[in-house]
Amino acid sequence: MSRNRRLVSDQDLQEAMERQVSIRVFQDDLVVDSGGIIVRFTDKTVVTQSGVSDITYHDRELCEFFEMRSR
Repeated sequence: MSRNRRLVSDQDLQEAMERQVSIRVFQDDLVVDSGGIIVRFTDKTVVTQSGVSDITYHDRELCEFFEMRSR
Protein backbone atom coordinates (compact mmCIF):
# COMPACT_ATOMS: atom_id res chain seq x y z
CA MET A 1 0.00 0.00 0.00
CA SER A 2 1.33 3.45 -0.77
CA ARG A 3 0.99 6.72 1.09
CA ASN A 4 0.98 10.12 -0.55
CA ARG A 5 2.64 13.22 0.91
CA ARG A 6 1.82 16.59 -0.58
CA LEU A 7 4.84 18.61 -1.72
CA VAL A 8 4.17 22.30 -1.14
CA SER A 9 7.30 24.14 -0.07
CA ASP A 10 10.71 24.43 -1.70
CA GLN A 11 12.07 22.26 1.11
CA ASP A 12 9.54 19.51 0.32
CA LEU A 13 10.50 19.57 -3.36
CA GLN A 14 14.22 19.63 -2.55
CA GLU A 15 13.92 16.57 -0.27
CA ALA A 16 11.94 14.66 -2.91
CA MET A 17 14.51 15.58 -5.56
CA GLU A 18 17.47 14.52 -3.39
CA ARG A 19 15.89 11.17 -2.48
CA GLN A 20 14.72 10.63 -6.09
CA VAL A 21 11.26 9.48 -5.03
CA SER A 22 8.48 9.02 -7.54
CA ILE A 23 5.90 11.76 -7.63
CA ARG A 24 2.37 12.15 -8.91
CA VAL A 25 1.18 15.44 -10.43
CA PHE A 26 -2.43 16.63 -10.47
CA GLN A 27 -3.89 19.48 -12.51
CA ASP A 28 -7.58 20.36 -12.31
CA ASP A 29 -8.15 17.24 -10.15
CA LEU A 30 -6.75 14.96 -12.88
CA VAL A 31 -3.50 12.99 -12.83
CA VAL A 32 -1.28 14.51 -15.52
CA ASP A 33 2.00 12.79 -14.60
CA SER A 34 2.91 9.82 -12.45
CA GLY A 35 6.05 7.87 -11.64
CA GLY A 36 8.63 10.48 -12.58
CA ILE A 37 11.23 12.10 -10.35
CA ILE A 38 11.94 15.78 -9.85
CA VAL A 39 15.10 16.83 -11.67
CA ARG A 40 14.78 20.59 -11.19
CA PHE A 41 12.43 23.23 -9.84
CA THR A 42 12.08 26.99 -9.64
CA ASP A 43 9.53 29.24 -7.97
CA LYS A 44 7.30 28.85 -11.07
CA THR A 45 8.10 25.43 -12.58
CA VAL A 46 8.78 21.84 -11.54
CA VAL A 47 10.60 19.63 -14.06
CA THR A 48 10.05 15.87 -13.86
CA GLN A 49 11.69 13.02 -15.71
CA SER A 50 10.27 9.54 -16.10
CA GLY A 51 12.56 8.25 -18.85
CA VAL A 52 15.69 9.08 -20.77
CA SER A 53 13.92 11.51 -23.08
CA ASP A 54 10.63 11.96 -21.21
CA ILE A 55 10.92 15.35 -19.50
CA THR A 56 7.84 17.31 -18.45
CA TYR A 57 7.47 20.89 -17.21
CA HIS A 58 4.69 21.65 -14.69
CA ASP A 59 3.46 25.06 -13.55
CA ARG A 60 3.62 25.23 -9.73
CA GLU A 61 0.54 27.46 -9.49
CA LEU A 62 -1.66 25.17 -11.59
CA CYS A 63 -0.48 21.77 -10.32
CA GLU A 64 -0.37 19.81 -7.08
CA PHE A 65 2.57 17.51 -6.37
CA PHE A 66 2.53 14.38 -4.23
CA GLU A 67 5.35 12.09 -3.19
CA MET A 68 4.50 8.43 -3.60
CA ARG A 69 6.19 6.34 -0.96
CA SER A 70 5.79 2.72 -0.10
CA ARG A 71 4.61 1.76 3.31
